[in-house]
Amino acid sequence: MFQNKSVFHWTRRLSPVQLILLFYLAAVIISTVLLALPVAHQEGVDLAFIDILFTAVSAISVTGLSSISIVESFSTTGIILLAVILQLGGVGVMAAGTFIWLIMGKKIGLKERRLIMTDQNQTSFQGMVRLIKQILIVILTIEFVGFLVLGTHFLQYFPTAKEAYLQGFFGSISATTNGGFDITGQSLRLFKDDYFVQFINMLLIIFGAIGYPVLIEVKEFIFAKAEYRQHMKFTLFTKVTTFTFLMLIIMGSLFIWLIDINHFFAGKSWHEALFYSMFQSVTTRSGGLSTMDVSQLTEANHLFMSMLMFIGASPSSAGGGIRTTTFALVVIFIFTYAKGGGVIRIFKREIYQEDLLKAVTVSFMAILVVFISVIIISVAEPFDISQILFEVTSAFGTVGLSLGITSELSTFSKVLIMLLMFIGRVGIITFLFMFSKEKKKGKYRYPKEKMIIG
Repeated sequence: MFQNKSVFHWTRRLSPVQLILLFYLAAVIISTVLLALPVAHQEGVDLAFIDILFTAVSAISVTGLSSISIVESFSTTGIILLAVILQLGGVGVMAAGTFIWLIMGKKIGLKERRLIMTDQNQTSFQGMVRLIKQILIVILTIEFVGFLVLGTHFLQYFPTAKEAYLQGFFGSISATTNGGFDITGQSLRLFKDDYFVQFINMLLIIFGAIGYPVLIEVKEFIFAKAEYRQHMKFTLFTKVTTFTFLMLIIMGSLFIWLIDINHFFAGKSWHEALFYSMFQSVTTRSGGLSTMDVSQLTEANHLFMSMLMFIGASPSSAGGGIRTTTFALVVIFIFTYAKGGGVIRIFKREIYQEDLLKAVTVSFMAILVVFISVIIISVAEPFDISQILFEVTSAFGTVGLSLGITSELSTFSKVLIMLLMFIGRVGIITFLFMFSKEKKKGKYRYPKEKMIIG
């Protein structure tokens, strides 16, 4: 991918992780420039640079937090540009770059495959080009179907077919990439009684957050010939991801309802309570869209939803957070250790100690990052701790839900939130490896000694 040696020779000294972060930074800069173009703005609208930058970072990280009103600030051209940026952030910078490279007929070498592997959080660089092709086919197909279904359904809501299908186009991309942006000005509150729109959006959010490898495996299973299908087995990743994802949605819906059963849900019919609680549970995976003003929920629910957003989506998806597999491994490890076990087993498979160590490291570092960020912002801003925690976990989980404080944050706090969105998108491990150097084997080892713990 680097042809001009005189310009890019210095990139040879960078690790794949550092190159990926460099590409994301470049994507943020280009996105900021595009969104700053006068043609992207509504007539008479003058946006501050920090708000344009914040929107660009939020779009590349597919978070959805915004310090401005999208529908009141951007023109149709700006909305289309924002949709393209969301698409870039959703599938990953390297996936989009690989697609363009393939169209140009260029060969994808070993170095490029390593970059794709890092960007998609894979453990082997074999089959990377095929993976990218599969991801693009699946995601674009889902988005196109979502566009047609939503756009056609929106004909009853909007005065012209152009506006209806523009809403369908942007809404489908925003939901599938878990972008969380909207051009209605009310997120999905306009459709709080339209369960069809809610159901389609929940499906799109799930497709974008459950993990691309899961979607590809399911696609291959569905389209496989009958004689091959009965011999096909899903990978451990697909089993753990799907089970954890569904359990989080079910338990999330139940507890969101129970916590506010005597408050927000009091007087609501069973179907209203079901869809309100279920949609909020699904959207905390990383969706960011909402059918209600979440500030109407109690503080206890805000704390619970903060935990759900902290967990986030699955690896190799459009979402952020510590990821569902990390959460699953840590929970299983705690129960196994409490029972006196030493080996982690899931679905009749043992887990590598290296993977368990990564899960514990990610969880601890994520808690530390969120904790420090909450303290810093609480010193700089006049908001309640629960509001700040909600904003911080929403940024780290690349969710995009807010209690309405985003636009009121100072420039300093906005920069910190942008950093959290960036970390949430690329992942804690990737971000930490940015500072690592080439591993050197030690010439000797020290004797071991027991340490008193607990």
